[in-house]
Amino acid sequence: MDLYLAVKFLHIAGAAILLGTGLGIAFVLFMADRVGNIEALATTLRHVVIADYVFTATAAILQPVTGLALVHLGGFSLDQTWIWASIVLYLLVGACWLPVIVLQTRMRDLADAALHSGQNLLPPLYHRLMRIWFALGWTAFLSVLAIFWLMVAKPT
Repeated sequence: MDLYLAVKFLHIAGAAILLGTGLGIAFVLFMADRVGNIEALATTLRHVVIADYVFTATAAILQPVTGLALVHLGGFSLDQTWIWASIVLYLLVGACWLPVIVLQTRMRDLADAALHSGQNLLPPLYHRLMRIWFALGWTAFLSVLAIFWLMVAKPT
């Protein structure tokens, strides 16, 4: 296998991990939040935070490295609109994801505190953070879908 194909494989795998992990985390956390079981929610949030660090962060680091390598190895010019649009959208995804990590960590701590207090009630702050998390998640998800389209279509 030549270098270009190897890097392309890593880039596509990283993109799939970002999309899949992001969508999976969003679904699992959204459903755990809706059930209303504090113990299940606290456990889910603990796992979500770990998954974001292990999978999403790793793939997020991989994407610009492999993307720029593909530009170079594929003979693409950095002044192409689809490349710049992808970069801008990627930065938007990062601008959403970094606060999401903080929100998820704070929500995990609030759910753990509610669980260990025995009250089994989440404070209003948790629900406010969840609404912000949801809005940032949709923004990031739609941006990732747009990046996928740009990678495939490479519009001029």
